[in-house]
Amino acid sequence: MSVETQTPGRPRRWITLMGTLLGVAMVVAGVAIVRSSPDEPACEPTAAPAGWSVARRWDEATLGAIRRALPAPTVHARNLFHVSAAMWDAWAAYDPDASGYFIDEKHTASDVTAARNEAISYAAYRVLEHRYINAVGGTDSILEFDQIMEDLCHPIDFTSTEGDTPAALGNRIAAAAIEYGLADGSNEVDGYKGDYESVNAPLVVARSGKIEMTDPNRWQPLQLEHMISQNGVPVDDGVQQFIGPHWGHVTGFALPEAGLAGLPLDPGDPPFLGDRGSDQEFKDAAVEVIRFSSLLDPAGAQTIDISPGTLGDNPLGTNDGNGYEVNPATGLPYEANLVNQADFARALAEFWADGPNSETPPGHWNTVANAVSDAPGFEPRIGGGGPPVDRLEWDVKLYFALNGAVHDAAIAAWGAKGHFDYVRPISMIRYMGGLGQSSDPDGHAFHPDGLPLVPGLVEVISKATTAPGGRHESLAGHEGEIAVHAWTGISDDPETQAGGADWILATEWVPYQKSTFVTPAFAAYVSGHSTFSRAAAEVLTGITGSKYFPGGLSEWTIPAGWLEFESGPTQDVTLQWATYYDAADQAGISRLYGGIHVPADDFGGRQMGSLCGKAAWTQAQRYYQGVVG
Repeated sequence: MSVETQTPGRPRRWITLMGTLLGVAMVVAGVAIVRSSPDEPACEPTAAPAGWSVARRWDEATLGAIRRALPAPTVHARNLFHVSAAMWDAWAAYDPDASGYFIDEKHTASDVTAARNEAISYAAYRVLEHRYINAVGGTDSILEFDQIMEDLCHPIDFTSTEGDTPAALGNRIAAAAIEYGLADGSNEVDGYKGDYESVNAPLVVARSGKIEMTDPNRWQPLQLEHMISQNGVPVDDGVQQFIGPHWGHVTGFALPEAGLAGLPLDPGDPPFLGDRGSDQEFKDAAVEVIRFSSLLDPAGAQTIDISPGTLGDNPLGTNDGNGYEVNPATGLPYEANLVNQADFARALAEFWADGPNSETPPGHWNTVANAVSDAPGFEPRIGGGGPPVDRLEWDVKLYFALNGAVHDAAIAAWGAKGHFDYVRPISMIRYMGGLGQSSDPDGHAFHPDGLPLVPGLVEVISKATTAPGGRHESLAGHEGEIAVHAWTGISDDPETQAGGADWILATEWVPYQKSTFVTPAFAAYVSGHSTFSRAAAEVLTGITGSKYFPGGLSEWTIPAGWLEFESGPTQDVTLQWATYYDAADQAGISRLYGGIHVPADDFGGRQMGSLCGKAAWTQAQRYYQGVVG
């Protein structure tokens, strides 16, 4: 008997149940052999790219689905972990010691590798199908998942969870993962929605002049005329809705209990405007972001060395490092890497925005991890010691630990975002700039909550400065208001021009982002990029046994003209990192160049990420060893 089913956005197919004559699936020695009739030859699996395990194929498929979907880092981090944990369970079922995560079963097979490959595929396929079928780009994602199953000769019509075959085991693991996800606090059933109501009315980005904020320390949603997600998907509603305000309550991998506050890790208070102990830090943070913005003009920018010989080796939660004397792999000093500072700043901001192909930060660190695994001469030794393991074991253990860490990082960071509901730089700068300056009580435009004055960066506009030839000449008519020297925004012809830096009204300041995006739709403190990145760096350090990238150096070249926001860079920019920590720190710093975060967001995120990553690596090893309890 058969049942016809129609899934939205998906080709109609017949789901064949027991007893059907439409196809015969046999499992021989753990390998699926598929024939539509007894006389037809057995299916021959299509080879994967060289060196790829079946787990790698499903990780890459997950990243592809993330790139098509709306960029919700919390949701995608959770999906990456649940797929990775499902694949881990399928691998662990054929290991005498390892503990499963969703289910803990033990099986035997005459061909363990083939059995694992099949069980992993069914487990990953079913979870991904469930999670992405209704996502943006879901039709293409499901077709990709189906194609992988066809390439591997695994019939998707086999849906049974009964029995000890690898396919049934995989389906059973997926069913457990799906059931788990429906009760993990994410509110998957209702589209991951959380209850949130902003205390501040939306900031109309296109509108000039003073803005109103009920509480200048709290997040303010933006209202855009045309809103497009960071990976180019149009968003109908022009007013931002907080993504994941409840995420601190989601069940994590190695996190402590979140409590009623939904705050599994407490980073402490950020600086607050008007607070006796941190008011000046709040104001200085806004000025620091303006300073970063002023460095985005390639015309006349200085040349700087961005090699690991100069940058990196920061103590946790700082930018105080001075690089490394030598590459430990070669014993030689790192060669200088001289670039235009504005090209570096803009390339950094765009490269780390959501990853090279918009797979969001959790996915980006999967691409980093895969590049490490693919590095010439890399030996996959768990923890850096012992004998090398096969690529499948390496991949399932890597993804389980790595994505457990980034899942926890999302929960911890968004727990803080939901709890503190902290303001973004665009609101900070426009609000304080609209009030005036706070440095000179006897000067023009004084207000105790205004921006601090910094010659050449934050100034009061006057008749003298707007006179012909004056530095504020273009701001004539705005005497008595506050001007900042910063990036001027998207040019009229961004394909051939850069916005550059000039004097603009503080109330019109914008971050280095597209005008259809501007800033993410959730509160600032702490930085998700910083938390994700440090958590991933801790796991990569733990599982490889070294903080250094293979060969002591990792590089990514941004070609001249590659930038999406505006013209540039003017020359190739090769980003370089000696260690995973250096790459993570640059991901955090990039958000200051991009005008998305202040230093407290970045440093707090790095510290929380370190806790998440170390705890996840320790927890993953317990599962490897079968000592969870």
